[in-house]
Amino acid sequence: MRALLPALTLCLAAAACEQNGPEIPNSAQAAAENAAVTANEAVNAAQAPRSILRPEVVTEPEEEKVEPVHAAIGFGTSGLKLDDAGRGALDALLDAPAMKAGGSITLRGHSDTRGSDGDNRVASRIRAEAVRDYLVKKGVAKDRITLVALGETRPIAPNAHEDGTDDPEGRAKNRRVEIDIALPPDDSPPPVVPTLPAEAKAQKE
Repeated sequence: MRALLPALTLCLAAAACEQNGPEIPNSAQAAAENAAVTANEAVNAAQAPRSILRPEVVTEPEEEKVEPVHAAIGFGTSGLKLDDAGRGALDALLDAPAMKAGGSITLRGHSDTRGSDGDNRVASRIRAEAVRDYLVKKGVAKDRITLVALGETRPIAPNAHEDGTDDPEGRAKNRRVEIDIALPPDDSPPPVVPTLPAEAKAQKE
């Protein structure tokens, strides 16, 4: 009987170990591991772009779509000079993606039918030159721009009423410059981006 006691004691100790399960890790070590995981998650969350309305949704930046532009600048009341409305419309065109992409620009000048055909063709060219000069003044390369003087040949409104009387509103609509901005060719070189010299860059940083 006494010989069986040590063996029985060993069995009971083994059973107790199995019931208690594996050794519990040190609490300080576990807390440090949890803190490291939490810090890594915070860094990853800060680096990922998030939606303002739904922070859990990651958003991708949208590429600016470049399309050709067709617009018209009126010279209805100003005659041969740009007015404030015309300058404002040109300022808006300067921000168009096609304008920034460097595509060619065609300016087609038009006139009404008052005066001779030759005089109207000259007037239409003067209007196109006024638009060109404004764009060049704003930094657009002159060699991108082509002028076409069409005179009175392509009206968009009647110059006279059906009874033959004058139509001032129709003539005003015909005094215009149409602007077409094309897309740059696929094989055109990318725009040159100025870079700072290494020394200047280091000073800036």
